[in-house]
Order: sequence, then C-alpha cells, then structure tokens
Amino acid sequence: MGDAAVGARSGGGDGWRRRSAEPDPQDRGEGVAPGSDPEGHGPADGAPGEGGGRASGRGRSNQQMRSFWKELPLLVVIALVLALLIKTFLLQAFSIPSDSMQNTLQRGDRVLVDKLTPWFGAEPERGEVIVFHDPSNWLAGQPVEEPNAFQKVLTWVGLMPSSEERDLIKRVVGVGGDTVECRGTGKLVVNGVALDEPYVFPGNTPCSADETGQFKVKVPEGYLWVMGDHRQNSRDSRYNQDDPHKGMVPVEDVVGRAVVKAWPINRWGTLPVPETFDQPALNK
Repeated sequence: MGDAAVGARSGGGDGWRRRSAEPDPQDRGEGVAPGSDPEGHGPADGAPGEGGGRASGRGRSNQQMRSFWKELPLLVVIALVLALLIKTFLLQAFSIPSDSMQNTLQRGDRVLVDKLTPWFGAEPERGEVIVFHDPSNWLAGQPVEEPNAFQKVLTWVGLMPSSEERDLIKRVVGVGGDTVECRGTGKLVVNGVALDEPYVFPGNTPCSADETGQFKVKVPEGYLWVMGDHRQNSRDSRYNQDDPHKGMVPVEDVVGRAVVKAWPINRWGTLPVPETFDQPALNK
C-alpha cells in the first residue's frame, strides 16, 4: 500500500453450632425434608410424593426459560453495542484485496487494526504496516463489490470492512522530516541509511528500475511515505507523486496500525516492525 482473594466467612462464637452427642434430625445438615420418614424410607403418609417435587422443578425450569427469552434481546443489543464500540475505538478487521503486500500479507488475509493508539496522539512509525483512507483517489477505477445483507451486518459490527470505505494498506518507510531515495534497483535509502528489507517479495528489487520508481523525496511533517512489500506490483507513494499530496499520506488519514494476521488461522501471526528500522542512524 497493516492480552482475587477468597475471603473466609466472618463471625465467631454463636456463629458455629457445636454438634451434640445425639443430634435432633431437624438440626442435622443432611437435608431431611418435612413430611418424609426420618429413617429415609420414603414419603410419610399424606405427604407429597416425588411427583410433586418433579412438577415443582419443571415449573422453575419453565420460568427460567421464559426469563432467558425475555432477556435475550437485551443481551443481543448489549453485544452489538460492545462490538460497535470495539470497532470504533479499539480494533477493526480488514481484508486484503490485492497482492501489493506479498508475502507479508496475502490476498484474502484478515488483519486486525489497532485504532486505539492514534486516539492518544501516537503517530505511525517507520516499518509499521498501516491502513489509511485513500488520500487522493489512488483507487480510481478499482471495482467496488456490493455487499449482501449479511455482509452489511458484519461490517456494522466491525467483522468486515465497509465496501464504501476506500482504504489501502502499505508499509511506512518514511515519516515527517525523512529523506527517502531510490536509485537503480539497489536498496531503499532513508536519511542516507540503506535498508535491509527481507520482507520484500522474492524476486523483486527494493527499488524499481522504471522512471517513476526512481526518486528522492523529503517527507513533510504530518505526512508519510508508504510502499508495498511487493515492490513491482504496488501502486504506492511512488506512483502517485502527481496527486495534490505528491504521493504523501496525511497522518490524519491513517485508520490505524495492522498488528495481527487473524485469518486464515494457519497464517495467524503478528506484524512487528522489522529490525532494519531500529538503526540509530535513521534518526540523525
């Protein structure tokens, strides 16, 4: 272009009853029910039998079921509200529609995007995979699939991205104040430091040999320079330098950082910042 202490019962003295030598059956903690034979031989004459007990149990069970169905709509509403809050302020799922981030991300992968951190004023850093709103019609001409009713519900609760939200996913390689440069087909250079990029798609070169792929730019404050990991198959900052932002992505358009590949399950994994971006010389 992305885891109590249990208190003892208080009281003393009269709070504990001393067992007598011959306890009265009514005082024993053995569950002797009124109307039954103290010797345990069954119901006493004239007392309700087991059938009465079962009828009472069924009555309680039916009452509990009615209570459950009455509460179910409220539980559903609470769950939907929580999902909406999580989608808005914490995490949102996005699907990968293209091959521009291979092999880090494959077409059809689902990623979870951290939306909380930007709320506290944190800005994207070099090496992070981010999701951002289309800054200047980068996706012009791309088809938009019309979702069905079920997909619309999943979108509303944050389990699917909205087809109306024109978002992209790329890797940040330059932040405000950085100078980013590509010459020939060699390594990408940031602030005079050549990056070692093992995440670049096998067979690709870090820099592209075409005319637009050769550049030297100074990133303004409040903007980002982004590139896809599939360098020869990514329409990123390099190929949008004729837009109003000159290929830069405004920080305010960033949705959040992709932190986890969540689906399919066999591709589950985190999306850490590569070590090459930890070089101290990058900040000089």
